[in-house]
Amino acid sequence: MLGVITFLSVVYFYEGGGWNQNSRFDLLRAIVERHTLQIDAYHENTQDKAYFRGHYYSDKAPGLVFLAVPFALAARPALRILGVDPESPRGELALSYLVTACAVALPAALAGVCLFFLGLRFGGGQSGAFFAAVVMCLGTPMWAYAGLFWAHALVGGCLAFAFAAALKLQEAASARGDFLWALAVGLAAGWATVTEYPAAPASAMVAFLALAEAWQRGAAVRWRVLAGVGVGAGICAIVLLSYLHAAFGGFRPSYAYYGPNSFSFMQQQGYLGLTYPHPDRLLKLLFGCSRGLFFASPVLLAAPVGLWWLWKQRVNRAAALAAGGITLYYFLFNSSFYWWKSGLSFGPRYAGAAIPLLCLGLAVNWQRGRAGLRRILIVLAGISIFVALIVVSTTSQLAMQDSCPILHSTLPAFWSGHVAINRDSMLTVAEARGGYGAFNLGQVLGLHGLASLVPLVAMWGLASLVGAKLGSRE
Repeated sequence: MLGVITFLSVVYFYEGGGWNQNSRFDLLRAIVERHTLQIDAYHENTQDKAYFRGHYYSDKAPGLVFLAVPFALAARPALRILGVDPESPRGELALSYLVTACAVALPAALAGVCLFFLGLRFGGGQSGAFFAAVVMCLGTPMWAYAGLFWAHALVGGCLAFAFAAALKLQEAASARGDFLWALAVGLAAGWATVTEYPAAPASAMVAFLALAEAWQRGAAVRWRVLAGVGVGAGICAIVLLSYLHAAFGGFRPSYAYYGPNSFSFMQQQGYLGLTYPHPDRLLKLLFGCSRGLFFASPVLLAAPVGLWWLWKQRVNRAAALAAGGITLYYFLFNSSFYWWKSGLSFGPRYAGAAIPLLCLGLAVNWQRGRAGLRRILIVLAGISIFVALIVVSTTSQLAMQDSCPILHSTLPAFWSGHVAINRDSMLTVAEARGGYGAFNLGQVLGLHGLASLVPLVAMWGLASLVGAKLGSRE
């Protein structure tokens, strides 16, 4: 039920277009419709593009698009059956909604389910595990990332899946189980890197966690784990390197192929815009009104304390170090990047993939806390969910120039009933002339303004009643 409700909550909103999602959708269309990696036919709807030998390419890592290709191929004949031309503007809009739901929202919802079981494993109890999973899915910027054709939610899900598989190595009962769980670690962590280049260090940390979990079981187990992780990671490396060679004739990341007039800081500032962690940026990414994670989701203030408590338990020390290390890495990476505000975004987008593992601390905190602390956590969670709701209801792509967009623009727009305000489209410039911007499913049913959120709230209410009834039977 948790997975279904969080999935439906994400897909209730279609966030429209923007440079980031358009770049990936252009590549998807190029592969499916023209059987090429060149986005020449679509590139005018985005500035997030690489230029190489007279042709345009997506500047993004290809993992999300490759995952979406099977869903796109399956959707095209289904649309034809429904009487919709998949290459018409209406068909492309439906396709963009479907691939976002299947390749981004679904992994994010499954990551919430995964987090629930991890919370149980670490002693959070059913209520603590449920609290952590709901907060991660609906009370953090992850809700916004999961509703956009961006990579961050998928990467966060992959890292959570790899993390869970690594922990299973502690209890695998056979040589086959050792290899298969290690293979799952390699594939999930490796796909995170295929989807987003900066995930590589985080993927390596999960691989080390897998080895640590199997270390005391003997040398034979260690070799099986190394083999499984190596095979999985190797498959992912072949996919990524094959794409880079096919598109650019080499193995440099696609961000290295910007034109001379695009994102000049990528060539002038450090390595592809990366320098060193800036303390002032780090503070703003944590507490700032513009992009601060704890401003957007104040309940997460308790998560680091929960990870610390987890670390104090010797049996869970490696897992706590991995979760904390991945979170720390992502924030240091984000604060090292020249474009640290990440353009149009809600929260610290470049650190977004760390949110699922950070939320592990909430389950532990809930279980160890007394009734007073739990009441505080519930209040903070309510505030966090409300902030996320008003953002996804209006637009998840908040202006970078605004010092506090949630208070200055998002909240006033929400109270005025201005929902789904992003008019940018994921379609080409010519196709988008008919509109095709953001919407929610309540608007599709003919509701307007805040009334368009009534079906969503009603679904939450029904789920709460069912959950309470199920809980009373325990």
